[in-house]
Amino acid sequence: MGLLNHLLGNATEVNLNDIRQEFEPILIPGEELETAFRIFRDKWIFTTKRLIMLDVQGVTGGKREYHSIPYKSINHFSVETAGTFDDDCEMKIWIKGMHEPIKKEFKRDINVKELSRVLADHVMNE
Repeated sequence: MGLLNHLLGNATEVNLNDIRQEFEPILIPGEELETAFRIFRDKWIFTTKRLIMLDVQGVTGGKREYHSIPYKSINHFSVETAGTFDDDCEMKIWIKGMHEPIKKEFKRDINVKELSRVLADHVMNE
């Protein structure tokens, strides 16, 4: 079922030990990994200071783009769940100084409410 979830784009929680080697070099002193989710090849990493959104690109996945969003820079965010005729969920994150939000679409089966809860916990407790 794990492979099927990845093919469908479902978010699954990632063991932090599995990603520590990749992400620790970009952490600042005092910053710790807290929670991580995998969405197909992409990852959302929640640290004590920011949200890191990894966008894996290309056929081989060799090209990677790391979006780093400090929690204190998030003005607000929204979650749109799937509807009857719309199979996709969507999360939008508005960053201070940006007119357009960062948008991420997810498949219907993703627990977008859990992602929203984790993000809210960090933003509201900043």
